[in-house]
Amino acid sequence: MVPLSALPVRAEERSPINIFVISPNSRIQQELRGRLTQPYWNVIAGHSGAQALEQQRTHASKDGVVLLDPELPDIQADEFRGILRSRFPHLQVLTLNAHTGQLLIGSSSPTAVSIRLSEIINRSGAAMNSSSVRAGEREESDRIRDEESSGLRNMVGNSEPMRRVYDLARMVAARDTTVLITGESGTGKDLIAQGIHQISARRKQPFVVVNCSAIPEALLESELFGYTKGAFTGAVQSRMGRIHAAHGGTLFLDEIGDMPLALQSKILRFLEQGEVQRLGGTDNFRVDVRVVAATNAELMKRIAEQQFREDLYYRLAVFPIRLPPLRERMDDTQILARLFAARFRPGSVLSGEALRILMQHRWPGNVRELRNVIERATILMGNDLEIKPAHIVL
Repeated sequence: MVPLSALPVRAEERSPINIFVISPNSRIQQELRGRLTQPYWNVIAGHSGAQALEQQRTHASKDGVVLLDPELPDIQADEFRGILRSRFPHLQVLTLNAHTGQLLIGSSSPTAVSIRLSEIINRSGAAMNSSSVRAGEREESDRIRDEESSGLRNMVGNSEPMRRVYDLARMVAARDTTVLITGESGTGKDLIAQGIHQISARRKQPFVVVNCSAIPEALLESELFGYTKGAFTGAVQSRMGRIHAAHGGTLFLDEIGDMPLALQSKILRFLEQGEVQRLGGTDNFRVDVRVVAATNAELMKRIAEQQFREDLYYRLAVFPIRLPPLRERMDDTQILARLFAARFRPGSVLSGEALRILMQHRWPGNVRELRNVIERATILMGNDLEIKPAHIVL
């Protein structure tokens, strides 16, 4: 390890190098600010991975260096390092000692550490030779980059709003934190929930979906919690509920805003205690379930109208993710349109004029509406392989 104060700097450096100090330890941030000063350094401090990503989008430059605490509050350091290298390949990522604020570069000697940072300074942030990256970090970066090619699994789109969604989904996937996905109907909230499950440690366990608006109110409680034999007329045998069926995996509560008020208190109790009691029974069953909920409703408005419990909202919204409507990510429209065209009619293409029509539409029904428009177009085109303006019905 080498103290940062011992690092050489070049007197002729024209502009300061951005140093991102990512650590929840305020003492380390303050010490580094005092030791890395202008005109050579521009220290930008962040407490978490999410805050760091926002800062790097604003401040990242070709000469940036990241000093990363191995213990972040919202994401594992190895996974965050992979995201950084995929999103911002020009940034140099070095690891801090969480207790001393010194650099830790694996088992490197102090001389090797000094040389490594000196190269960054002297080259004004030029990319390091790939051979200096440890094999484990390279594999992680490659894995993240592979997923980046198609956004998150099952998701399509590479616009900035969607990249933000992917970043948040990856961050929370490593934890068991409860997630609340909000967004208009047709934006793909269920796909984000599946994506979080598929890249989490629970991916080999069940992914159980409960659509709170599709199941009649009289049946929803028994579907969720199960029931014992004789609990009600027709209960000829005991049955496990869907919460229990999701044990070890993920429970996706879709359209949670439509859950009956009387049932919300029982869901809140389950979230707080991790136990379920079957309808008609007295025994409590411990369940290990990660909950992801989604809604297109304005829950704060529902709370004001006393249709949704405020305490349940805050228990669900530990980690909120807002899915943007298609009109806020129009750059993805062409990608999605071509994907749907190929899916419904292999070999088909969209004419330039047809694409222009699609790009001018506001898509109140979001991705679902776009998919339906393209499916209809592939039918109207008959034996033709080009989707033309006449085939686009909005």
